[in-house]
Amino acid sequence: MATIDIQSLPVMERMYWLQTAIAPRPICFASTINKNGEVNLSPFSFFNLFSSNPPVVIFSPSRRGRDNTIKHTLENVLEVPEVAINICNYAMVQQVSLSSCEYPKGVDEFIKAGFTKTAASVIRPPLVAEAPIQLECKVLEVKSLGEQAGAGQLVIAEVLTMHVKNELLLPNGKINTAELDLVARLGGDYYARITKECLFEVPKPNKDLGIGFDALPRAIRNSTVLTGNHLGMLANSTAIPDVNPAFTDERVAHIGHYYSLQPQEMELELHKYAAELLQKNEVEKAWQVLLHMADE
Repeated sequence: MATIDIQSLPVMERMYWLQTAIAPRPICFASTINKNGEVNLSPFSFFNLFSSNPPVVIFSPSRRGRDNTIKHTLENVLEVPEVAINICNYAMVQQVSLSSCEYPKGVDEFIKAGFTKTAASVIRPPLVAEAPIQLECKVLEVKSLGEQAGAGQLVIAEVLTMHVKNELLLPNGKINTAELDLVARLGGDYYARITKECLFEVPKPNKDLGIGFDALPRAIRNSTVLTGNHLGMLANSTAIPDVNPAFTDERVAHIGHYYSLQPQEMELELHKYAAELLQKNEVEKAWQVLLHMADE
């Protein structure tokens, strides 16, 4: 494994390694306004949710790495401590990228990038009408991490209200994650698109504890077939299930018959089958397949 001495690198090289490794990052598409009423619109990928109560997000319009200048967004929130954070989806990603051009102060990126302004309800900066979700925020604090090139300037903002397009809401009023089609930043020119085809769920009990890797039977824990993800799914169970005497499966029966005199080969085949089941999130069935060997 290569070891990178981050502290010794020039700032632009440091940014490359960090931004490539720490990804994907959500995009804060920030609309701000200065005391003269001039609007700025710019994306920032140093951004995330940090508190629900109070509802606080943080993004960082860092000092430019190449010349140590500060960005118009930072100037604006220091003058007018409010920001509209517009969540970016795939349908608008090219326009969002265009808005990151370093236009002169006073140039309206809404116009340059072809976005539509819509009035916010409680803050002065306008919202991006095309955004699937819009957050109206007040700036609580701007915390500088330094005056040198590349230093983060943390904009700590409280979410006052949120707007969500109606077509993204399920009948129960919750957001339909599969239809958001969000994008995220990676290193260099790379982005990630979060489509419903690439979504997956990782069930995690909130009250009951998973048994953990150390509680897995040794033959399962030391499997040459089951991956860390497979074992993690099994170890997330709250208990090792009992062998179900009513469990029947043609493939298990075939494996048991064909490898009846070759226990090691039988175990290998059962683990392969269990791995396939776990890939389909059929954890209970995978347990029964794995326990079949112990029941022989």
